[in-house]
Amino acid sequence: MELSQYPISDFLTALASKEATPGGGGASALAAALGAALGHMVGNLTVGKEKYKDVEADLYCLMNETAQLQKELTALIQRDAEAFAPLAEAYKLDKNDPEHDTVMEQCLRRAAAVPMEVLRLCCRMIELHSEYAKKGSVMAVSDAATGAVLCWAGMYGAAVNVVVNTRLMKDREYARRMNAEADKLINKYWKLAERTYEDVYRQLKKEKKQ
Repeated sequence: MELSQYPISDFLTALASKEATPGGGGASALAAALGAALGHMVGNLTVGKEKYKDVEADLYCLMNETAQLQKELTALIQRDAEAFAPLAEAYKLDKNDPEHDTVMEQCLRRAAAVPMEVLRLCCRMIELHSEYAKKGSVMAVSDAATGAVLCWAGMYGAAVNVVVNTRLMKDREYARRMNAEADKLINKYWKLAERTYEDVYRQLKKEKKQ
């Protein structure tokens, strides 16, 4: 059974165990998938209402892309575990083995590639949550903010799972390129996620006072 098909309690038990997988990369993908699901929820609670008729077409576009992102993020939970398994075996190789460095480098690249993809998808989902927060029903705006925060967490979790692998790569230029992309994405999208959350938070507090 793939990890994404585990009951929640079983997944959490596996995550808490001493086994190497699932780990931080898979957990980051799951956090972002949850965030994506909340975005789709905002859309579902908004479309079909007369008050939001003018943005309904936009919301359907958002929901279509969100559904695809959720699907991809969910698949990456399993892919992260599959990418790490060969690396775990590579660590057991004799360092004097002539194939050691080549095998390690290949495994490190694969292990870093999956969280990098999670990172990219998290950033795109943060962009979509910014739109959900602006166009979605006021009754669901807190869900857009929550979704943005979950994707923010997924973004940071994915990034650290990139660099934990790039730090060991022999090809330092390749590692620097991956690190540079991760840094660029984080520096851009943490601000958008924070702004989306804070705008909603301030809005809700203001409404409460009225």
